[in-house]
Amino acid sequence: MANKVGTKGQVVIDKQIRDRLGIGPGWLALQRLVDDHVEIYFVGPEHNRSLLGSLKKFVDPELVRGLSWDEIRELAWSRAVMERELTRTEPDDGVS
Repeated sequence: MANKVGTKGQVVIDKQIRDRLGIGPGWLALQRLVDDHVEIYFVGPEHNRSLLGSLKKFVDPELVRGLSWDEIRELAWSRAVMERELTRTEPDDGVS
């Protein structure tokens, strides 16, 4: 997959790579010099799709029905803290 550098310094990203990464027109190509080579990261454009319902699978509607946004946020934080505490292991201090 070798490509020649054009007169303006442009290089074509092969279609196979663009397709695999989902890169399309309007994407940003961020370049970074690392040692003796260039790394390129691609960032997609902002979308205008609605995100309504995108978290539905993570929310129990019965649990949040009638709650305000602040109450829902507080509930989520509380649950996250409880989850973290339940999965946290005590440090081994070597004393048995």
